[in-house]
Amino acid sequence: MRPDAPIRAFVGLGGNEGDVETTLTEALWAVDALPQTTIRRQSALYRTPAWGRTDQPDFLNAVVELQTRMVARVLLDSLLEIEQRFGRVRRPEDRWGPRVLDLDLLLYGDEVIDEAGLSLPHPRLHERAFVLVPLAEIAPGLTVPGRGVVRDLLAAVDTAGIEAIP
Repeated sequence: MRPDAPIRAFVGLGGNEGDVETTLTEALWAVDALPQTTIRRQSALYRTPAWGRTDQPDFLNAVVELQTRMVARVLLDSLLEIEQRFGRVRRPEDRWGPRVLDLDLLLYGDEVIDEAGLSLPHPRLHERAFVLVPLAEIAPGLTVPGRGVVRDLLAAVDTAGIEAIP
């Protein structure tokens, strides 16, 4: 079923293998080309220390705001397909390891969803400075359901080592 009105969704982008800037730029084009979906705003790129597993190169991260009529599950599946087109292979044993491209559906309107393979808002969004810094750039007053306002969530995490790329 398609939403009656466009939904405001947020997607986190990241990567730390290969020509990451080019990959993220091309991934943005692919996201913007999704049916019934338009990028409304995008953050700057940020260089961020590796999270979860620190024995790898720094990441580049960004966040985009979408307007979409795609349902959440279809949007997520489309993002995962874009990752695969760019060479991403998801392996459970390599959960926080290096990757050519990571596209995370962070928020889908104000919906709270907990299904197999789809949890919204993203379950660790409120803990991750590499998501909150770019999200706060484009939507500081946004409320994350069950967690609070983005600017307040950002104030509660360590942002050391995160820097905008000019």
